[in-house]
Amino acid sequence: MTIVAAIQMTSGPDVQANLADASVLLEQAAARDARLAVLPENFAFMGLREADRRRVGEPDGRGPIQTFLAETARRLGLWIVGGTVPLSGAPDGRVAAACLVYDADGERRARYDKIHLFDVHLPGAAERYRESENFAPGREPVVLETPAGRLGLSVCYDVRFPELYRLLSARGAQLLTVPAAFTAATGRAHWEVLLRARAIENLCAVIGAGQSGQHPNGRETYGDSLIVDHWGRVLERLAQGRGCITADIDLAAEQRDRQSFPALEHRVLG
Repeated sequence: MTIVAAIQMTSGPDVQANLADASVLLEQAAARDARLAVLPENFAFMGLREADRRRVGEPDGRGPIQTFLAETARRLGLWIVGGTVPLSGAPDGRVAAACLVYDADGERRARYDKIHLFDVHLPGAAERYRESENFAPGREPVVLETPAGRLGLSVCYDVRFPELYRLLSARGAQLLTVPAAFTAATGRAHWEVLLRARAIENLCAVIGAGQSGQHPNGRETYGDSLIVDHWGRVLERLAQGRGCITADIDLAAEQRDRQSFPALEHRVLG
């Protein structure tokens, strides 16, 4: 079995303060013998305005956020799934919401750009979001080998689109990561249900690492970071506040259950 971690934060507009907070929580994960830790979406920056994301966008391959992830992974000997990092480079000035994965030597192993962007008006609420104004969408699903198994990457709003996870499982994913900044309203209604559904449908463990609480920009995020096994059982959770949770992922049990309950082989459509 392999220990994995989910980090929960309440990030704000000060990048260095957020990185310092993330460092403390990643140190906790390493102290608990985690091999892989997942940071939440927007872990390094939650601006006062949505357009502020463009201001802190980094060129792919360099910048303080990317340097932090690489150096911290190497220092702690820990694989890190870096929530999302705003990466510049789109011709229209938008940034990518890029989930970057670094290995225990500090080498980058993967980049996944969030595919599904949160352009919604929440039912029964005054909250409106239009991520596509400042983010350029990704196109390509990503699966990679890690010490915790074959990892399928996703971000927040992606979790509402099960077809993405079917692609990830078809490409061999054994573990799915969902760094998120779910709104309080949608989190209460759907967060746990969606994470457990993605685990059950694909017979994959799921790590959901969230933002939690009131942010300086007035936004409230749901939190409730979860580690779920392939059968949909919640192994560990952190309902509110900042912190680190860890759990053992049993890939041998996952494989046995996939053999005795071969739902993935019974697909007819798609």
